[in-house]
Amino acid sequence: MKFVFNRTNVTLLIIAILTTVAGYIVMGTGDKTISPVLLIIAYVILFPLAIIAGTKKERKK
Repeated sequence: MKFVFNRTNVTLLIIAILTTVAGYIVMGTGDKTISPVLLIIAYVILFPLAIIAGTKKERKK
């Protein structure tokens, strides 16, 4: 069985998860300017990029 994600996908996914956690931690402190920005970056940019980036369809010979 072959894993679909490569190193780029996993790295971007880890960055997205850390950005999401940081956004919720900042939100818990009461800051209302930085936390939405972090969460939007994570959910709108990083998670889709982690899914899409680096995936190539292999050609059959």
